[in-house]
Amino acid sequence: MSFATLSFTLVFVAISVGLSIWLRLGVQRDVVIAAVRATIQLVIVGYILKFVFQAHNVLFILAMIALIVCVATWNARSRAKHISGIGWRIGLSLLATEVVTQALLLGLHIIPFQPRYVISLSGMIVGNAMVASGVLLNRLQGEVANKQSEIQTVLALGGSPRQAIYPHLKQAIRAGLIPTIDSTKTTGLVQLPGTMSGLIIAGASPVQAVRYQMMILFCILAGSAISSILLGFLAYPRLFNHYEQLVYEEGMQSGRR
Repeated sequence: MSFATLSFTLVFVAISVGLSIWLRLGVQRDVVIAAVRATIQLVIVGYILKFVFQAHNVLFILAMIALIVCVATWNARSRAKHISGIGWRIGLSLLATEVVTQALLLGLHIIPFQPRYVISLSGMIVGNAMVASGVLLNRLQGEVANKQSEIQTVLALGGSPRQAIYPHLKQAIRAGLIPTIDSTKTTGLVQLPGTMSGLIIAGASPVQAVRYQMMILFCILAGSAISSILLGFLAYPRLFNHYEQLVYEEGMQSGRR
């Protein structure tokens, strides 16, 4: 696809802007900013990846993975502004997800240790884990805000913070996994995922494309589960103080609205 042909796709951005103006949604500025940012970011990343792929240097691969994890951590952190010390916990959960999934992929010789495989899969796995983490944190804060009296009752009766928060933590973890599970259930019937579609467009056999897509889906499922569960158990202690009292900030409620 040439740049001239690609420029024609700006009509889709124009449609979004036009609909926003027509219905007075007020998001036309955000649409334009999003399109411009995506263009700049993708072009820059494209040239960086071209250099990394050609260099085939382990340090460059690790640097790209570190960048992916850091940006994902920063984005997910914005979902939990009222939980102190949550940043490094998000980063640790995403890093653990990356290490476990890549260790299995490479250790079982499912993929070779090449930048185009490792970096591409890292982006998809960490990206979906980031979404799951964001949903988990949103739901956990909502559960604490809505079920504060129940949590306080368990604590007053001598229960530990873990016993008090566990039912609500489970709901938050489930919420973090549901989008990934639902997306996986409908793959092939409702949607053809990007990897599969990209391979088919590039001329690969549909059967081969399906195999790669199944591998990615299973990695994403595992990654979302690992990140959600690990982050949930790392995050909930921050809702209590050293005296095992629930630390509830009014900002949580305003953050949920």
